[in-house]
Amino acid sequence: MNQPTRRRGVQSGFDWPIRVYYEDTDAGGIVFFANYLKFFERARTEWLRACGIDQRMLAEQNGVLFVVSETAVQYRAPARLDDMLTVASRIERLGKASVEFVQEARRGDRVLAIGTIRVGCVDHATLKPIALPRAVSEGLGREPHPFEAGMSTANN
Repeated sequence: MNQPTRRRGVQSGFDWPIRVYYEDTDAGGIVFFANYLKFFERARTEWLRACGIDQRMLAEQNGVLFVVSETAVQYRAPARLDDMLTVASRIERLGKASVEFVQEARRGDRVLAIGTIRVGCVDHATLKPIALPRAVSEGLGREPHPFEAGMSTANN
């Protein structure tokens, strides 16, 4: 089971382990560039879960969705099959209706990719921006709980 860690010395930081599978690699045997965005998404999702934020419940009960509105990724070195990576995430900016994350995929101490991802909060029906729910803003300020993050999303 994946176990997240809270990053020391970084406000609102979270680390999530990712194993590179065969499906993540390209014909050259390295991680296909777009898959880093998937790794970053998984880490953000697990961070929210570890903070007690249930995205499905927000959508079903409150009509709130999160959408990626902007990304930028800088690739520094390749990851390969079976590499054990850590995706380190932190909040760069918490706005009224969006959150900007900075995320790094690392193998040990080596940074492989750095991404900046802006996630907006929108109304489920209209897809227009709305303010982040108070529970989300407060949840991101809480200490993540590893047990909650390690739970599968398939049956929750």
